[in-house]
Amino acid sequence: MEEIKKKLHAKGLERHEMLKKLIKDHGDVVLQQTTIDMVLSGQKSIVALLTDTSKLDPEEGIRFKGFSIPELQQKLPRLHPEGEPLPEGLFYLMLMGEIPSHAEVKTISYDLARRAHHIPQYVFDVIDAVPKDAHPMIQLNTAILAMSTQSHFRKAYEEGMDKKDFWEPMFEGVMDLIARLPVIAAYIYRRVFHRGQYIDINPSLDWAGNLAYMMGYDTDAVKRLMRLYMVIHADHEGGNVSAHATHLVGSALSNPYYSFAAGMNGLAGPLHGMANQEVMHWIDKLLLFSESCCPTKDQIKEFALKTISDGQVIPGYGHAVLRKTDPRFTVQLEFANKYVPDAPYIKVVRDIYEVMPGFLDDLGKVKNPYPNVDAISGALLTSFGITEHPIYTVLFGVSRSMGVLSSLIWDRLYQLPLERPSSQPLEWFMKKAGMDIK
Repeated sequence: MEEIKKKLHAKGLERHEMLKKLIKDHGDVVLQQTTIDMVLSGQKSIVALLTDTSKLDPEEGIRFKGFSIPELQQKLPRLHPEGEPLPEGLFYLMLMGEIPSHAEVKTISYDLARRAHHIPQYVFDVIDAVPKDAHPMIQLNTAILAMSTQSHFRKAYEEGMDKKDFWEPMFEGVMDLIARLPVIAAYIYRRVFHRGQYIDINPSLDWAGNLAYMMGYDTDAVKRLMRLYMVIHADHEGGNVSAHATHLVGSALSNPYYSFAAGMNGLAGPLHGMANQEVMHWIDKLLLFSESCCPTKDQIKEFALKTISDGQVIPGYGHAVLRKTDPRFTVQLEFANKYVPDAPYIKVVRDIYEVMPGFLDDLGKVKNPYPNVDAISGALLTSFGITEHPIYTVLFGVSRSMGVLSSLIWDRLYQLPLERPSSQPLEWFMKKAGMDIK
């Protein structure tokens, strides 16, 4: 890993100088004019963050360092030609900005496996002190915070360090945290759903393969699924809740554990990472409504209309930015069609996909009637035997760590300042709009 760290440091110095020159020479360039709607409707179109790892295009979908998901499937290293890319390769790409070699991916896999063995026992004791019926995301965040006692960054900061060197203890903490998350996630899964019958790490396996193995799924198919899941959920540029929360807390020079815990608190919301669980609940309600395992398309439309009439949304459809079918949905559907084409939930998901975009478009109330990543991810996991819906967001969180934490390292390489936007009361906006203030 030392060679990778040296390479990263050199890139960091170069890009930090580029950033300094940009601010010094062009800091007064106006980027955009904002409107009241832009500010008060979720700030969705306001450019306010520097994020290098990925970019979400409304028409093309997510690109990681310029590469689309189909391109990543072709270019990133994999264990077998017919398998899925290794997430370690995507982590390297987001960190370094280039496609890694097989040797570089192997180096990261080995390093993560080595670090995963060093989780203090008290972390598991803390998890065990939480009620088993507490949502797995509560248990995950409790463990993340408990691990912060070993933060390299906190210790280095307390001992005194030049801010230009903050990136290195942040790097070490990020690597520790990413390495340990599969162990923690699998521990929570086995604790809650498999009577505490834990499975120890297999150091010969890759990061995602180990997660499947420790959860109790030692087949090539599930390991491939987990590699796919970890890659496509890894990042979604910087403005989504989990990424922004991690970055924001990190801007206060909080250690990676504090910062990532903040991101995971955001991911746990039903409008973000817990949407995969909401989709499965909706599909199960659809099956009850139709009194069939294979509802007709008319029944799907009828239940969708009932959902909307009740003041709810169709989970898994629509997106704040995308205006097309999410490429992450597409690759999961292709995976399902390849390995489990006749799985009951996959059949239902395909039928919903045939119906829903046109149905929602006819209503004229949504900007994007197409499916997002959550529309199929839970059904795909279920079809491979991982039927416990509450664990899905935890798996999402394990994956998301690679994107938000590689960004956190770059925040320190760039030496970004404390983030502190201004805010105004409602009356200020009303005055700007020329409204009467009573």
